[in-house]
Amino acid sequence: MKYIKTFNESTNTSEIEAICEKYNITNYTINEDGSIDVDGDVYLYKQKLKVLPLKFRNVIGNFRCTFNKLTSLKGSPQYIGGWLECNDNQLTSLVGCPQYIGGGFYCTSNQLTSLEGAPQSIGGDFYCYDNQLTSLVGCPQIIGGDFECSDNKLTSLEGAPKRVGGIFWCNSNNLKNIDYLPKYYKVLSIFNNPISEIIDLFTTSNEYERISNREDKDLIMDFIDREIIQQDILLVNRLVEFLDDIGKPKSREELIELLKNNYTIQ
Repeated sequence: MKYIKTFNESTNTSEIEAICEKYNITNYTINEDGSIDVDGDVYLYKQKLKVLPLKFRNVIGNFRCTFNKLTSLKGSPQYIGGWLECNDNQLTSLVGCPQYIGGGFYCTSNQLTSLEGAPQSIGGDFYCYDNQLTSLVGCPQIIGGDFECSDNKLTSLEGAPKRVGGIFWCNSNNLKNIDYLPKYYKVLSIFNNPISEIIDLFTTSNEYERISNREDKDLIMDFIDREIIQQDILLVNRLVEFLDDIGKPKSREELIELLKNNYTIQ
């Protein structure tokens, strides 16, 4: 089989053309620095790639490089008009990734330990679940669609987006509070976290029924409106702190006293 050099080895026009032909990349323009612009999509799916075969600059459509062995996004476009999908690789970092993505960004099932290098605004979804993340620092701050960071090693939401247009998914981590949660999002899903056990206590009938002491049930449910709990994140955090401190409310008055500094008690 004829050996084809990658962009790291040559910027010769004929070699770039040969690489484009090999990977069925069409409607492209070769730039002076050896990078290429593509007026359409790029699909590098299941090619056993350890590095990207070309240096891309602008891709008007979608860019898909899933199910390879990439350890870096070096050479990826700096502008993608559609979505970027780099799932199921061996990425440990997003350094070198596009700084503009018009659609969604999907980097699930890699070995990411950080989101540093990610663009700060995403037009569509941002999925980074099933990685090794211990922090969301570096995460896009504006996400037009859903945000999915489940199945990581997060203990905090520090660095989380400021605005999520859709659902905020953060299941199966080790969250003990939900500080830093975005002010704007449609739905919060945080199942299988230490914090979710507390929230379930007040919002899920099955969990509520597990409270053995009838007085505790009356005390909690007489005062707390489940809808308020679901909508008011600060209230949830204050309840968690309270339960951590004393184990459970000792009296209705004590619970009200704890909360009334910041909330209007009806």
